[in-house]
Amino acid sequence: MSRPPPANGARFERYIARRYLAGASGRGLVSFITIIAVGGVAVGVMALMVVIGVLNGLQDDLRERILSGGPHGVVLQLNSEFKMDAWPQVLDRVRADRSVVAAAPFVFTEVVLNVPGQRYNQGVVLRGVADDSDAARITGLSEHLVLGDPPFGNTESGDPGMVVGRGLAEQLGLYIGKSVVAASLQNTPLTQAGVQPAFRRFEVVGVFQTGLYQYDDELALVALPEAQALLGLGDGVTGIEFDVEDPWESGTVAARIEDSLGYPYRVDDWQRMNASLFSALKLEKLAMAVILTLIVLVASFNIVSTLVMIVGDKTREIGILRGMGVTAAGIGRVFRNMGLFIGLVGTTIGALLGAGLAWLLQTYQFIELPNDVYFVDRLPISLAPLDVTLIISGSILIAFLATIYPARKAADLTPVDAIRHE
Repeated sequence: MSRPPPANGARFERYIARRYLAGASGRGLVSFITIIAVGGVAVGVMALMVVIGVLNGLQDDLRERILSGGPHGVVLQLNSEFKMDAWPQVLDRVRADRSVVAAAPFVFTEVVLNVPGQRYNQGVVLRGVADDSDAARITGLSEHLVLGDPPFGNTESGDPGMVVGRGLAEQLGLYIGKSVVAASLQNTPLTQAGVQPAFRRFEVVGVFQTGLYQYDDELALVALPEAQALLGLGDGVTGIEFDVEDPWESGTVAARIEDSLGYPYRVDDWQRMNASLFSALKLEKLAMAVILTLIVLVASFNIVSTLVMIVGDKTREIGILRGMGVTAAGIGRVFRNMGLFIGLVGTTIGALLGAGLAWLLQTYQFIELPNDVYFVDRLPISLAPLDVTLIISGSILIAFLATIYPARKAADLTPVDAIRHE
């Protein structure tokens, strides 16, 4: 039979803490409540890890989709005509930056699409892109093309080619070889008969899908000269788009290019152009973190109630320990060890369950989402090491704080009153 460690030592305090948590008096209620307290912490940590991981996954997936279908930054000229005439010089200045890996001119405007023979019109964003390797890298069109050949080749009708998003193709009933008419009000004169829009017929030569409804449902791509002709821009363009080596440095690069170009040019990067969207995701992540942290706080009340119950159940034994020479500080450390044990075990179990569930979600992707509502069809998840560290540290800290009152209550018991306790 093993003997307990000597009194007034760290080993002795841990030994007493384990005996109390196990319900050594023969009452199963104490050990059962201990299991409930451990389970509460575990569930809170697991839920917090999974939800934060899902929000991280959504943010990462959204960022990848935005970057794969659009530029890291754009250069625009501040004028009332939405037109940049000296774009070749601007393009050279942008390409001269050491961090820029691709740059190309573009045209960007809103037009109305109509399928001949149909009364339904659809307002879309028309994007004219250059036919070179830089533009292909920026748009990532070859990666997202699901139907058709690389644009904007020869067509059977002789009309210029157009590539549309999959959602837009479904809305208008478009398919390869289908004719569509684009109407634009930009740069059209106002006459006595009103504004006469400019029309141009195109033939659908490709369909792309990025997974973002802003692109798939509202975007059409044509060759740069065709967009210039439709909008009456002549040799002008809307601006210059560019990609950088590190997308996270796009803000710094954009500021450097803007300083180099000076007025009247403005340079925006992808983070600033989508600031409201990512701010909403960060706010949602913060709100969910606060709500789920409350679950861990509720679980900490179970720790408090468990320790208070043990203090009441072990009052006579505490008095005997005090009579044997155990100090009040030692009794306090016994109950702090008990609370930390509950917090450590619960946090460890919750972290393991959360990591396991995250691995299952990431590997098998068994939770499907309606792609007509969300921009993803599977639930993405990504556990950031910093988030996991903060969750584990916060859970253990909350468990420690929950031990302060019960430990002080046990330490304040005097030996004589504790032994006389009924």
